[in-house]
Amino acid sequence: MSETAACGHGGAPPEETAVPQPTRPGVLGSPARGRVWGLTVCTLVLAVPAALLFVRLTGMDDGTQLAVPMVLFPHSAALALLVLGATTAVRPLRSRAVAAVASALVVAQVCLVAPRFFPDSAAPVPPSAARLRVATVNTDEGAVDPLAVVGMVRAGRIDVLAVEQTPAMGLDALDRAGLGDLLPYHALRPEYDSSIYSRYPLSRPDTADIDTVWPQTTARIEVGGRTVRLVAVHTYYPLGSAGRWARDMSALASLAREEGPDTVFLGDFNATLDHAPMRSLLAAGLTDTHAELGQGWAPTWPVGAGMAPPLVQLDHVLHGPGLAGVRVGERSLAGTDHRAVVAELAVLPAGDASPES
Repeated sequence: MSETAACGHGGAPPEETAVPQPTRPGVLGSPARGRVWGLTVCTLVLAVPAALLFVRLTGMDDGTQLAVPMVLFPHSAALALLVLGATTAVRPLRSRAVAAVASALVVAQVCLVAPRFFPDSAAPVPPSAARLRVATVNTDEGAVDPLAVVGMVRAGRIDVLAVEQTPAMGLDALDRAGLGDLLPYHALRPEYDSSIYSRYPLSRPDTADIDTVWPQTTARIEVGGRTVRLVAVHTYYPLGSAGRWARDMSALASLAREEGPDTVFLGDFNATLDHAPMRSLLAAGLTDTHAELGQGWAPTWPVGAGMAPPLVQLDHVLHGPGLAGVRVGERSLAGTDHRAVVAELAVLPAGDASPES
């Protein structure tokens, strides 16, 4: 058979005609749509740290329900970092504008939070300065293991212990566990009020004459020839009533301005260093011992919730300029949802402290 015949009637071979394939919806243009969706998600994620930063800068959490999410302000930097990483490392999500916003948020948050991770550059504490070891724990309605409390006091050679949210049965349990043998002097206010135990004799045990939901127990002790005023703190909580909580914090600030430099406020403030009322309290003449010593990450609540670590620091030891922090730490005690805070303070010589008011 000839080549011509093989090709059919001696003609040229027919050209193949390309048959157009139907376009499936959602395929053409999907990379562009994916980029839009991805950047939209990134923008929504950035809205969280941006909103918290705005509240932090304006103090809008003072007396409002914005105080509740403000406890997560330091954590929100992780969201900005996540978006920054995604918009610089993932090619389809690269966006200079979104990356710039994320970078600005990270820088702003670092500038606000970083100072509490660097110790204050104050003069060294004189070795001869008298020391005062204090501790505070919210006992969660007396659920704390009393033997654990006594063990902490004994091991830390605690001089002053403040307990909060401790009903009468909880105080009785602490007494049976032997707390009174270690700290024989006390000013007790059962239920949600605060109580003070002391190794030193207490003078003028009372409750502060300020407008707070629960009375704030006060007393005075003599340390190194100086009178140190103690205030065991337990404020209301923002989730219950942000306005009531803010009024409690404002009342504490008024008290701090009256009490003078040789003052220790310790307890459950239901506030972090990022809350506007807490910053106002510090501005009244108090120093947070954790921040003073560069230990700005010290979450104390909640504990005992499965494997989850505590997230926020609600419990603090604050002191006036007549004292200085030497060391501070936290202790986990069985039974309570708060970690205890233990601090050693030095009573500064008169020449290094402000005159008493």
